[in-house]
Order: sequence, then C-alpha cells, then structure tokens
Amino acid sequence: MTDYPQLCMIIDGERITTPGHRETFTVVNPATGEPLGELPLADAADLDRALETAQKGFKIWRNSTPQERAAVLSGAARLMVERADDLARIATMEQGKTFAEAKIELMMNVGLFNFYAGEAQRIYGRTLVRPAGFRSTVTYEPVGPVAAFSPWNFPLGNPGRKLGAPIAAGCSVVMKSAEETPASAIGVLQCLYDAGLPKEVAQAVFGVPDQVSRHLLGSPIIRKLSFTGSTVIGKHLAKLAAEDMKRTTMELGGHGPVLVFDDVDVDQVLDTVVPQKYRNAGQVCVAPTRYIVQDGIYDRFVAGFTERAKTIVVGNGLDAGTQMGPMANPRRPDAMERLIGDAVTRGAKLHTGGERIGNRGFFYAPSVISDVPLDAEIMNEEPFGPVAILNRFGSEESMVTEANRLPYGLAAYMWTRDDRRQRRLQREIETGMLGINTPMIGGADAPFGGVKWSGHGHEDGAEGVHACLVLKAVHES
Repeated sequence: MTDYPQLCMIIDGERITTPGHRETFTVVNPATGEPLGELPLADAADLDRALETAQKGFKIWRNSTPQERAAVLSGAARLMVERADDLARIATMEQGKTFAEAKIELMMNVGLFNFYAGEAQRIYGRTLVRPAGFRSTVTYEPVGPVAAFSPWNFPLGNPGRKLGAPIAAGCSVVMKSAEETPASAIGVLQCLYDAGLPKEVAQAVFGVPDQVSRHLLGSPIIRKLSFTGSTVIGKHLAKLAAEDMKRTTMELGGHGPVLVFDDVDVDQVLDTVVPQKYRNAGQVCVAPTRYIVQDGIYDRFVAGFTERAKTIVVGNGLDAGTQMGPMANPRRPDAMERLIGDAVTRGAKLHTGGERIGNRGFFYAPSVISDVPLDAEIMNEEPFGPVAILNRFGSEESMVTEANRLPYGLAAYMWTRDDRRQRRLQREIETGMLGINTPMIGGADAPFGGVKWSGHGHEDGAEGVHACLVLKAVHES
C-alpha cells in the first residue's frame, strides 16, 4: 500500500519539506480523524520567491513551441496513468472519497491533459482582408503568470484544471491548492515536472488562504486569477484582482436544480440520479441538489429515492464495497446538522439520514428531506453534502420558476421524454451547463462554467486555453 508522502511546497524546483520558522498545517485523514502529516506554510519571503520564479518561468515558457507544450502535457498524462493507483490512494487518504472515484477523477485529468496537448497546437490567429500594401493580423499571446487557487473536493482534478490550461497557453503558474489535500496536487505537478516542464514554470505554495491571496494578487507579476470555490470567497478575490485589472476565471458555488417531469420512467431515473447525488459525499459543485418533482410521480419518487439512499454503503474509501466515504473535514458534518435541523424545524420531512455515523472520522449518513419550505436555509445555501432535497410541483412554469429562483447558475438537470419541452426549457433554464436525461455534463472538450453568482469564464475545452490568452491586433502598411 502507498505510504502517505512527506509534505512540501515546491518553489523553483526545491521541495521545501522542513518547517523551519514557518507555520504548519496538520493534514488529517477524514476517515479516521488521525493526522497524516505536517504541511509547511509559505511566509512572505516564500511567496516573493515563487512570484520571482514565475516571472522567470513565463519568459521561458512563452517562447516554447506548441509542440514542446504538447509533449509535456501528453507526457504527464502517460505518467498519471502509470501512477494511477498511487495517486488515487493518496487522494482517498486525504480527501475521503472512494478509491474508485479517485481513479475516475484522475482519468479525467488524463483526458484533459491529452486534449490540451492538442489544443496547444490549435491556437490560431487570423489575417484580415485589407487593400494592397496594408496588412492586419489578429494573434493570441499568453496572458502572463497565473495565480491558481483550487479547493479540496477534487484534489487531483482541480489542480489538473488549474495547471493544464496555462501550460498549454504558454503561461507560468503559482498554484495554491487546498491545505487539506496537498499531496494530491503535488503528485499531479510532479507528473508535469517528470514529463519535462521547466521547474520555473509552475510553483506550488500553501498557506493561510487570505494572506496568500492578498500577497499574490497584490503583485504586478500575476496577470490572471483562476479560482474554484465558494461564491463568497470568489467575490472577495474578484475585488482584489480588480485593483490591478487582472483577468479572472471564477468557478463558484451552485445549488443544482433537477426538474423531473411525470412522463419519465421513475425507477430508471432514480437508478441514475441517486448514485450521482451521493458521489463524493455530495461535495461537488455541480451536484444535483434541489429535486423539483412533478405531482404525478412525486410520492413514488420520494419513496424510491429514500429506499435507495438507505442501501448506500458508507465507510473508508479504501475499503472494498464502500460506496460513499466520509466528508472531507469536520466543518461539513457540522454544516449538515445545521441545515437539516433548520429545515426540519421549519416543517420539512426527514426520510432517512440526518445524523453522523460512528465516532471516528467525519462520516454523515446519506440523507433525504422533502416538502422543504423555500425560506429554509438549505433551500438558499449550497449544502455541499450528502443530502437530497425533494419538493412537489404542479406545472412546468412553476418548476422553471423554482429552478431559476436562486442567484446561482452552474449546473442544472432535467428529466423528460417530451422533445418539445426539452428544446423549450434549454432556453428558459438559467445555467451554464444543462444535463437532459443524463447527469453527465462535462468532458475534456466541453466548456465548464456558470452564470450569475456561479461565476464567469470557463475551464476545459478550447475555452479553457483561450481564458489564458490575450488578443493582439497588428496593423501594417
């Protein structure tokens, strides 16, 4: 079995493992509550060094050829495949998700890196039609050093997104991943180094989030911010970035509506949506959360959802047979208790769950609540946990109104056999991504991002690379 690695930062190729005068953060296994290691946190001098190195790295990497960038990305993808079991096991140890889910997450990285390897060679400009003797061209150039902040819920996938696009575009990166899941992020970065990425091009730092973000975004060296996390923090970082007119890509919170119409096969839908709800213990930004169910099938839907939720096997993600692991940190079970408790107090029905499991780790039971009033906290605040909210609706109009009620618009889902309704609601539902009769809303070649309070800009797809580029129009005579 893979041992948990010694934790470090990486600046200018140096693995900083000894705390020295630095503060440290204790990384904990969420399945046991036991410490895995001590993570050194960056001080101001570390961050300055990372910035200076990123500046040097940008000068190197912006002049690399598309083929060189592609070779590094595709080489890193091959190494991730070779190291898949070790990387997935580390991710499970520090984040809690099942080993199978961690491997799927890693393979999504592999697909993304391979796609970006091709996209690095498809950064095309254009020549404009002009009279004889004149020439006008439009070209793309890398934006500059990127500050990339990623959360803990996808400890392999989020760093992959933050690193892949800038590297494909010719940028350097200072990455600050979540302190709860550092070894996963370092493992992804190490694959890039081992595939030939110059050490100056990507740095990995950890620290007190507000201190790190203020320091990095306060530097003129950083020209772009890429952030995945909560809407509250995203708004704060956007204000910091605006002080220096830095470009931003913001993938923020959601509260995914799921419209289920009464023309569907209820059992078939439930067999698909229930496992998706409890994937990663519900700690997914695009998680289906608010089930907006039509009258005719509501009672059957609630009963079937509850029955299936009760059978989910909860345990250590490394144990065979586990279907849902613990929550990632002690804050999340506390949040579940608060939100579900408030809903029940306001009149919601609790069908299963609503409680912690065991006295070790951060386990919380798969939960189902129904008939939840709109003023309950959980109807307005992203729960980010293993709870499904089921409510009854009559008309299509009322269902769409509820889907669009909140200021979030990251992902939405719809289940119906009516082709005309599918086309009609594609336009009416306010969301960045919509799944129709499927929970699958992503892919390496598909843009990933939201609208309204769920952010702006996109990752993945050609859009992910273009988010790290700037346009230049050149006119000659």
